[in-house]
Amino acid sequence: MITATDLPDTLPVFPLPGALMLPRARLPLHIFEPRYLAMIEDCLKTSHRLIGMIQPRETPAGEKRLHAVGCAGRLTGFSETEDGRYMITLSGISRYRVREEVQGFTPYRRCLVDWTPFARDLGPVEDDPGFRREDFMGLLGRYFTKLDLSTDWDSLKEAEPELLINALSMLCPFSPEDKQALLEAPTLMTRRETIVTLMEFGLRGSGEEEILQ
Repeated sequence: MITATDLPDTLPVFPLPGALMLPRARLPLHIFEPRYLAMIEDCLKTSHRLIGMIQPRETPAGEKRLHAVGCAGRLTGFSETEDGRYMITLSGISRYRVREEVQGFTPYRRCLVDWTPFARDLGPVEDDPGFRREDFMGLLGRYFTKLDLSTDWDSLKEAEPELLINALSMLCPFSPEDKQALLEAPTLMTRRETIVTLMEFGLRGSGEEEILQ
């Protein structure tokens, strides 16, 4: 188990639009670009095996920047294909705030990061006292029907609130900006409220009028 003292000050980062990593969730990735193959190889040599997922953003001037907040995952699954690509799994550990980008000789980007705003991420599973499963699942069903999405409904009905809300945050086809808002939500309740708002917004265009309070 990783503790606060195990977290490094400098983190290799993987900018990927629309890819959301959250604490205690898992993110599978297919790695094929040479710079990120090198990042994985370097990561495997460290004791913490952490990689920082982060969303890129483009400034009005066309500059390629990074969002201020990302989430680090520990490399817990790794396999190599015959043609040299990597299939990996990251297990979410903690969010972080970027202090500055580190200039160096690695082909991938690295950042000096601050973990302290998200100390709660290293704690136990978070609960959502205001979660009303039946109402939430009803809204989710209408949203999935509108987008013609399928899922394992039995698993969703049995999932704990944190697992359910975080999995939907990662898997639903929200915009990169919406995914960033879900990442930066300060509590599980706030994240759930954000998902509800996003699904309600998506349903309004289809004539749905019933709103989940």
